Amino acid sequence: MPAASPASPPAAHRAESKPPPAADRVYSHVKKAVLDRRYEGGTLLTEGDLAEAVGVSRTPVREALLRLEVEGLLKLYPKKGALVLAVSAQEIADVVETRLLVEEFAARKAVPASPGLIGRLEELLAQQRTLAEAGDLEAVSVADRCFHAEIVRNAGNQILSRLYDQLRDRQLRMGVAVMEAHPGRIAANINEHAELLEAIRSGDAEEAAQVVRRHVGRVKVLVRGEDR
Repeated sequence: MPAASPASPPAAHRAESKPPPAADRVYSHVKKAVLDRRYEGGTLLTEGDLAEAVGVSRTPVREALLRLEVEGLLKLYPKKGALVLAVSAQEIADVVETRLLVEEFAARKAVPASPGLIGRLEELLAQQRTLAEAGDLEAVSVADRCFHAEIVRNAGNQILSRLYDQLRDRQLRMGVAVMEAHPGRIAANINEHAELLEAIRSGDAEEAAQVVRRHVGRVKVLVRGEDR
């Protein structure tokens, strides 16, 4: 009896092994570099340099840069390249104001907290401490943002959650900027997160909202360099 031929891998598996489209690779490369500030505000990126860095042609580079311009991270200049936009004072004010509106509401809604929410916040807080000890500022910023996002999601308002998610990139970029300029802020953020967790755990909705106001309000001061 002839031996059975080896089975072909499932279609889903074959699809997963394919590399992402060239434009997506450029998009991810540039966006990550902008968010972790390897490409700082004022940096001029050229299509040729990016094509060489990612190993693609210039066509997908143009597509990726257009997407990033729509997201407000770059400004395109024909025949010159793309300028990485600096974080403006107005953007900082807008982000902080929006965060306060959403997060104070969510902090109040978190009380009384479910065991699931408390457990998840404890897990994220421990993760922040571990990443801070390793000195990975980008990962600390992501974990910081996830801590707040978990509370917002718990509020159960999908419209607010989507609005909050739209702030993600700006939050991450500002978070890295603050930690680079004020290294002591990393430990302070973690302590304030612990205070927020304790207020939620103890069932004090107003104290939780006040911790959020103090904590988020510091972002505006620090990013704008007004700290004394």
